[in-house]
Amino acid sequence: MAITNPISFDRHEAKASRAHISASLADAKHTSYWLDTDKRPAPKSALHGSVDTDLLVVGGGYTGLWTALQAKERDPQREVVLLEGQRIGWAASGRNGGFCEASLVHGETNGENHLPRENALLAKLGAQNLDELQATVERYTMDVDFTRDGVLNVATEPHQIEWVTEEAGSEGVEVLDAAGTRTLINSPDFLAGAWDKDSSALVHPAKLVWELARVCTELGVKIYEHTQVTELVEDGATMRALTADGQVTAKHVALATNVFPSLLKRHRAHVIPVYDYALMTEPLTEEQRAAIGWDPMVGLADMNNRFHYSRPTIDEQGGFRILYGGYDAVYHFGGKVRSSYDTNQETFEKLASHFFGSFPQLREVKFSHAWGGAIDTCSRFFSFFDLAYGGKVAYCAGFTGLGVGATRFGGKVMLDLLSGAKTELTELELVRTKPIPFPPEPAAWVGVKLMTSHLVKADRNEGKRSPFLKLMDKIGMGFDS
Repeated sequence: MAITNPISFDRHEAKASRAHISASLADAKHTSYWLDTDKRPAPKSALHGSVDTDLLVVGGGYTGLWTALQAKERDPQREVVLLEGQRIGWAASGRNGGFCEASLVHGETNGENHLPRENALLAKLGAQNLDELQATVERYTMDVDFTRDGVLNVATEPHQIEWVTEEAGSEGVEVLDAAGTRTLINSPDFLAGAWDKDSSALVHPAKLVWELARVCTELGVKIYEHTQVTELVEDGATMRALTADGQVTAKHVALATNVFPSLLKRHRAHVIPVYDYALMTEPLTEEQRAAIGWDPMVGLADMNNRFHYSRPTIDEQGGFRILYGGYDAVYHFGGKVRSSYDTNQETFEKLASHFFGSFPQLREVKFSHAWGGAIDTCSRFFSFFDLAYGGKVAYCAGFTGLGVGATRFGGKVMLDLLSGAKTELTELELVRTKPIPFPPEPAAWVGVKLMTSHLVKADRNEGKRSPFLKLMDKIGMGFDS
């Protein structure tokens, strides 16, 4: 969940006028930079008629594709069909920042708050998952711009320097003072940094989706796009998934619909859509590139509750660009997923203002793309699982913005659940427990607004959590990454 710096919009305005901000965004396309390329694969045909299969996967984002791929790796003879309602990777999987994290629980502190008894085990499993993901990319020669230079977490307020120094001695983490941090990435806002070199990678989000789909197809998965499942019906020992112009009969079904309303109605109160937004710069000039530094392809995030995330990327012409996102996490009353919410000019202007405040040497940079999209958020801020219809249907959702890597683990868990066998993964408390459901409206909207307000106050009060946040922590609805 992209939620930065408590520096106010007004303070940044002193460095970047509204006219300057407007000019920087004037030509920005309101579509995901990652998807805006003529190299996007042609759409696959829709399903017409009836199909029988061993495993049906519903959803063509990361979760569904990782599930299908691993299913074929486990049993090459297993018949697998994947249905996507629109285009492969058109939603969150094609719009995110491309941070591929080892964490399965949205950060060590959040995991400790929610699952203290197995947090250490989950950290181990998360590191294993990232290693296996990298091995998969290499095994299938997947062109996804995968780099594993880590992530730099920066202190932007004096009290956060202590948080950085607490990372000293952690495996794979290099602690940097202000000078060292600014040598790596040059910003006057950065007071210290913890460079975690092992637990994070960067990928091109859309290329990852497209390459997963390529590998799945080569392994024998049948993928249909523009095929929305409207209903699941139990039919004896099998399940039937009904579509507008056909149906799939399957022995098992894996639901990977994430932010979109689940075909299992009992899960709908567990997930709400929260909208995240990002900007992509035009290619930097040589002078701008020299002024920012950023030689390693390292991800960047600050240490606030409402945090910014940022990362470099090399475009198709070899140009160096910077993605900059986060801060606002917008929930709309009623919890609907609508394409009209993907554009938010107020947030785009905030992000541009914050960008110029953090990187004044890039004042003349303009933005080529400004976009947004819905994140599947649950109250514990990491995935949950379920089985239905006597073990024939598995479900996974709730990644809350940290799903690029964790979705692979989610697919692995769903396959274990559908196998009917007890495994290390099926016995995890992470898998056996559910997050607290969100209340109906208007309570959900009020609760999200209250949470956001108190997180802002904590950022402005040296990170000290209010009684309200402490209460939310206690009942299992708190967030602290």
